[in-house]
Amino acid sequence: MTNSRSKRLSQRPDEEGWRRTLYDIIFEADTPAGRWFDIALLIAILASITIVSMETVPEYQRRPGLLMFFASTEWMLTFLFTIEYVLRLMCVRSPIRYAFSFWGIIDLLSILPSYITFFIGKSSRSFVILRSVRLLRVFRVLKLWRMMDEADELSSAIWKARNKIIVFLVVVLVAVTISGTLMYHIETVTAEGLNRSSHFTSIPQAMYWAIVTMTTVGYGDVVPQTALGKVISAALILLGYSLIIVPSTFVSAEFIQRKRAGDDELPCPSCNAYGQRQDADFCFRCGVRLDA
Repeated sequence: MTNSRSKRLSQRPDEEGWRRTLYDIIFEADTPAGRWFDIALLIAILASITIVSMETVPEYQRRPGLLMFFASTEWMLTFLFTIEYVLRLMCVRSPIRYAFSFWGIIDLLSILPSYITFFIGKSSRSFVILRSVRLLRVFRVLKLWRMMDEADELSSAIWKARNKIIVFLVVVLVAVTISGTLMYHIETVTAEGLNRSSHFTSIPQAMYWAIVTMTTVGYGDVVPQTALGKVISAALILLGYSLIIVPSTFVSAEFIQRKRAGDDELPCPSCNAYGQRQDADFCFRCGVRLDA
């Protein structure tokens, strides 16, 4: 049994009855009823996303009758999603645990914006598009949930490489701060000497330029006008090219380390280091006592 399926079944009620039957229909796609439920749910989600998107089209906003139809349909779908959310809480073993899980939060966010419109107006309706995240349930409908095991493995590798990634992000942040501040002073002083305006009106804007330049996006809305500024810009671009591959290298190294260690070998419970000796009582990296 895979980790993803084990997590789902941990919320399945133990006793026979309507809660277990309802759980199998809502959370599983192994039965015809569960499969049709998920298909109907995906169709409803697609319909809701389409309606919210159509409401933003200027041509449709000038047609009150069509807008009334969109609003009525959206409220009907919101009511159905609310019933579905309540049924999920009713049939799971621990409602609080599900409510604070990833899918529980997504389910709540998919219905919450519609009710918030009563307090802050239509400005929150665009957030109903969060329902698109629930389309990930198509993995379960199409019998592709096994792919989530690879997703768990990827997230585990990223989590184990978190310290390296944090150090990398700190280095990038320092580089952005220094280069942005330097460019602000260079471009501003030069512009004042030549009695012309500069694109670098503030240090935060210069830092924004540094991020855009380092990631090689290059919007072109803020550009250096001095020779020294262009030299710094070119150096930052080259630095960005060399740094882009660093996070993927960290994650790849974790994958290779786990493959060499084997599935049966357990890592250190503190620092997740593999490669422990079989007769070792303490971790070779952090010194924490290993479990027997």
